Amino acid sequence: MSEPILQFGTSRFLLAHVALFISEALQRGDAIGGISVVQTTNNPSSRTRVTALSQTDSYPVKIRGRERGTIVDKVVHGRAIRAAWIADRDWAKIRHAVIHDVRVIVSNTGDAGYCLDPRDSSALLAPDARVPHSYPAKLAALLHARWRERPDSGVSVFPCELIASNGDTLRDLVIGLAERWGQPASFITYLSQRCVWVNSLVDRIVSEPIEPVGAVAEPYALWAIERRAGMELPCTHENIVVTDNLRSYEQLKLFFLNLGHTWLADQWLAQRRSSTETVVEAMNDAAMRDGIEAVWEEEVLPVFNALGLRTRAEQYAASVRERFLNPYLRHRIADIANNHPEKVRRRILPLIELADSLSVPPRQTRLRDTLARHGATPSTQKADAS
Repeated sequence: MSEPILQFGTSRFLLAHVALFISEALQRGDAIGGISVVQTTNNPSSRTRVTALSQTDSYPVKIRGRERGTIVDKVVHGRAIRAAWIADRDWAKIRHAVIHDVRVIVSNTGDAGYCLDPRDSSALLAPDARVPHSYPAKLAALLHARWRERPDSGVSVFPCELIASNGDTLRDLVIGLAERWGQPASFITYLSQRCVWVNSLVDRIVSEPIEPVGAVAEPYALWAIERRAGMELPCTHENIVVTDNLRSYEQLKLFFLNLGHTWLADQWLAQRRSSTETVVEAMNDAAMRDGIEAVWEEEVLPVFNALGLRTRAEQYAASVRERFLNPYLRHRIADIANNHPEKVRRRILPLIELADSLSVPPRQTRLRDTLARHGATPSTQKADAS
């Protein structure tokens, strides 16, 4: 018998977030069981982690930073992962687990995780079929196997990819593939009604790996889960919030933490600052600090004031400031600056569009200047929280 939780992705983030939550909950008897983890790509570092996870029953997570003014510096161990599989090698085991034992599926498959692969254009549903390439196609094939054997038994799916409405988006992709593959209406109904696709938001800075497996993370951690009828949570945990208003959590993270990171990266690029500069070093530079504080206070906070969320926004902004000033994390701005133009469009443009829709006085001069430098103009566009 395999574990009731199947995790797609071996990233250091999941190791220090969802998998660690479940590990801590297991110690208290508050989790439905352990995790089987699946590597979905051919990334060599991921294969190294899978090998390490297969050879040990725990991995270290260093929690370092400030929490409500108190220094936290400790090592905890994740012990929830009981099996580690590689999709291309262990597909039969994964398929058997989904058919018989899995009740919850979680994932964090990276920026390209939801990208469909043209090689998956035809159905790949037979037991001996080749392994689908994209994550949505893998999930469609596995859930089809479950449906064939247990048509009344769905699963709860908790995507952790950092895009808005991640559960709804993944559901639509999987159903779209099933329709493209010419599957019967009963399977489509199973996907849409028996399986529960849950939107969620994860929030924790995990700055460094520990080799061969492990991570360095900040004390702050949040998993905000949108309430859905019939969903089965993998565990209960003090850092899990089940909410009817997930959008407010997404907006706070996107417009304070993610936008703040991108604004720092934009200044870093424009000023050609040191390639090794970290977030905390930038926050201790007077000009950079004054700039980001002005962005938060004068350009972001008025939008939340217009939404009636000023108090929550001030509290969250204070926590972000403390997190950015964490002296223990080496969070390099060079890493944040990857894919910078797209991040400007995803993180800053939606704030301006929201401000305009709420008729907030046009005080976002710094952010509007940033948009202009990157050729972005306000338009109707879906934001994400990556």
